[in-house]
Amino acid sequence: MDLFDYMRTTAMKSEAPLASRIRPTTLEEIEGQQHILGKDKLLYRAIRADKLGSVIFYGPPGTGKTTIAKVIANTTSAEFTQINATTAGKKDMEEVVRQAKDSLGMYGKRTILFVDEIHRFNKGQQDYLLPFVEDGTLILIGATTENPYFEVNGALLSRSIIFELKALEKEEIKKLLLRALNDVEKGMGAYNGVIEEDALDFLADMAGGDARNALNALELGILTTECAEDGRIHITLKVASECIQKKVVRYDKGGDNHYDTISAFIKSMRGSDPDAAVFYLAKMLYAGEDIRFIARRVMICASEDVGNADPQALCVAVAAAQAVERIGMPESQIILAHAVSYVASAPKSNAASNSIFAAMETVRSSTTTVPVHLQDSHYKGAGKLGHGTGYLYAHDFPEHYVKQQYLPDEIADQTFYHPTEIGYEQKIAERLKRLKSRPS
Repeated sequence: MDLFDYMRTTAMKSEAPLASRIRPTTLEEIEGQQHILGKDKLLYRAIRADKLGSVIFYGPPGTGKTTIAKVIANTTSAEFTQINATTAGKKDMEEVVRQAKDSLGMYGKRTILFVDEIHRFNKGQQDYLLPFVEDGTLILIGATTENPYFEVNGALLSRSIIFELKALEKEEIKKLLLRALNDVEKGMGAYNGVIEEDALDFLADMAGGDARNALNALELGILTTECAEDGRIHITLKVASECIQKKVVRYDKGGDNHYDTISAFIKSMRGSDPDAAVFYLAKMLYAGEDIRFIARRVMICASEDVGNADPQALCVAVAAAQAVERIGMPESQIILAHAVSYVASAPKSNAASNSIFAAMETVRSSTTTVPVHLQDSHYKGAGKLGHGTGYLYAHDFPEHYVKQQYLPDEIADQTFYHPTEIGYEQKIAERLKRLKSRPS
């Protein structure tokens, strides 16, 4: 490193954002993640003993993935190098591998490679690392906000331990904020700032488990607020609310939070809990989910989970889907809430959806022929073949019903639709039972 590199590095440290400057350097300084960093946990013991193998840290932004990697860098005797998957190319990886081989060959030292946002690597880039991870040239530490089981090659996964990081608790974020506010060397202590309790609670709550978001808001508040008469910078609730104007919602349209939230949304409608269903609807709308996607899920639930217990549910859901297409936001939130609360509150039956699954299974596993009396007699030559002979026209009989066989001979005794005694489906069940009990 020459003088200019040193000066640039020093300047970057002093000018770096608060979240970067205050980053913990030891395991003891890390807040949260006790499920993997508790003193009796594998990761803690492996870092302490400097016996870490390849790992992947997976979790939301601001939960400490890079922080843990930096702590490992400070405690390991191995060489430590870092690249970011969004900017690193093949030449960068080739240089890392070359240096790792030299270090291992000349000094017997292994190299830890930290790949931030590893999900950004394509399959070819991940495959390039595989043999060097496999033969021990590199110890891989990957960090990702995306589910590694979807985004990381199976071969790399099989050679790594996956640690899932959780969003930080409110009290953990409050501790980080106070530490950053009062730390003179790395934090904002030199500014002589003070934060009011309600402002501290507000920032910790609105950060949504993201420590970086909370620290950025604190830094902005300190740097943009004038000193009061007592010579101190006061972070009030008003200042805090200006610095973090919208709550962070953990919702990535292509990630786990998307699937978890839509799963909870559907299960809440199915479980007849309109309060929970509307809450998850609000969460999706707040995060900018496509209203058409939401409407499609409501329509599916109206048919799959409500079905004939309330046939009107599908009508409401379809009407809502058409309405949101024409109206858009913000008014569509009212229409969706209307449909969601109706579907969630409606009586439930999956008898109709189960009937098609059972019928599909029968179609897959059997060979059948349409009964002759149901076959079309109108196309050329069909009448001469006897097609349609013996068919009884239902409208010619009382109640527009007559007993005759409709299923193929091979499965004549099969029953696919089993109506329940819930909601309107009870009337359907009673009618079918009455008709089937009539004499031939």
